[in-house]
Amino acid sequence: MTADSPRFTPTASAALAIGATRSAPGKSLVWSEEFNAPIAWGAKWVGDRTSAYRYGNHNPDDNKLDWLDPGCVTVSGGVATFTATPAGHILRGGGQAWRTGLLTTEYSAEGFQVRTGDYIEARVKLPSRPGAWPALWTWKDGGNEIDTFEYHPDNPNLLELSNHVNDACTYHTDADAIVPDGWVTIGSSCGEDSVDWYVDGERVYRDGTGVGADWSAYLILNLSLCAGEYHPAPSGHGPVTFAAHHLRVYR
Repeated sequence: MTADSPRFTPTASAALAIGATRSAPGKSLVWSEEFNAPIAWGAKWVGDRTSAYRYGNHNPDDNKLDWLDPGCVTVSGGVATFTATPAGHILRGGGQAWRTGLLTTEYSAEGFQVRTGDYIEARVKLPSRPGAWPALWTWKDGGNEIDTFEYHPDNPNLLELSNHVNDACTYHTDADAIVPDGWVTIGSSCGEDSVDWYVDGERVYRDGTGVGADWSAYLILNLSLCAGEYHPAPSGHGPVTFAAHHLRVYR
């Protein structure tokens, strides 16, 4: 860490082993999912569709094998586990679909949206199986997409960090913090003039483009499956898993 790379300060050091709590300086927690109770389907989350997918519950156009099923997200011991398995569906184009989990605030009764100035943070356990494609991102009105992270196990120490609102992106590599089957805290601060990304509290990228003054979007946390064009598709029929300890928004 350099002198100009600010660090978010832990507010609950006892939770560092699995659920490090970070807070954005000058901001307060305004929304969170701690995964300490069953998923509030319909009220807080929707898991069977997203407008980011062409067909609502699947989207082969984006090199994905996903077939959304809320039953693929389970909660136990303060952790949400996303589990993907082969589905009895063939996608348009002929690909074998995989049942998998997605959480979005879009279409929910609460309808929570992040907006300009918010800091989004998740504590996740990265997957190790080929074909896994977990991500934390935003979506609204056919875009408004900020990718707090995307991950592929074939690049085991790398996170993809992207601003699709005002084009900017980077690949962040860290062989200590980013590892298959390892826990890591990842966040993005969605500023008007810059989106800043943080890994375990340390700023790792500042894009200098931002999201503008009037940006807002729904949250999506999901486990996609690659169709093989850019990253390997799943091998075999065994389950692919991804886990999350919390998802928080500070304002």
